[in-house]
Amino acid sequence: MLGAIVGDVIGSPFEFDFNREEAHSKQFPLVSRRSYATDDSVLTLAVAEGIMNAIPVRGQAVSEEALDRSIAASFRRLGNEYPDAGYGGRFKYWLLHNESQPYNSYGNGSAMRVSPVAWAFDTLDDVEKFAAVSARITHNHPEGIKGAQATAGAIFLARTGKSKQEIRDYVVNRYGYDLSRTLDEIRPNYYHVESCQETVPEAITAFLEGKDFEDVARCAVSLSGDSDTLTAISCSIAEGYYGIPDEITDLVMPKLVRLGQDLADLLNKWEQWRA
Repeated sequence: MLGAIVGDVIGSPFEFDFNREEAHSKQFPLVSRRSYATDDSVLTLAVAEGIMNAIPVRGQAVSEEALDRSIAASFRRLGNEYPDAGYGGRFKYWLLHNESQPYNSYGNGSAMRVSPVAWAFDTLDDVEKFAAVSARITHNHPEGIKGAQATAGAIFLARTGKSKQEIRDYVVNRYGYDLSRTLDEIRPNYYHVESCQETVPEAITAFLEGKDFEDVARCAVSLSGDSDTLTAISCSIAEGYYGIPDEITDLVMPKLVRLGQDLADLLNKWEQWRA
């Protein structure tokens, strides 16, 4: 899960195609004074909190309905505690109205926040089932659910020792995403877009082309677009495959603490729960 937060912070200065030329070079400061944690980090931590509240001891069984209620409650708690983190308009409305229903979104938010699911469950079937649960609370469009499931599945395969070719083949065959284009082919015409179907394949491609964790982050940012979310997705998979260098974690953690010390505390609680 930390990978999503790291990716969020690294990608944040380049969102909305800001600093596009610098990003395309891949020679940018990994974390700078322009870097900050966004709603991507808050909602990823909300999914983690919801899982821990529904499953006090890792490995206990949980129903889809119970996990749905718990994650939704954490979205509302942390979302309202951090109202200026950068949420989309429809999520803001959902957040402020307790009776709100899912709003048929296929936005990439379902994929950027899903990574805790991939670390909480120990079979691919459970990971994909509960990834759908985490998505459909708000993003109940088939593409929103698919983006979350494909991301969580890729993270699970990465953390359980599968090769990049195996991960590629699984995503293509199960979810039908086109992973045939290289980053060099994607980059010239890519732009800020917030749908799962135009973010998740590109994020997975950045993971597949990256040579190590840092290079995955640089590859993702080099596409520009919705770079904090795209890089959060790429780095969440890269965490499972490579782990995260301590020096990168050390750069990112002050940005999370700056947003909220209790968010850093929640991350520490998650690491203890997951262990």
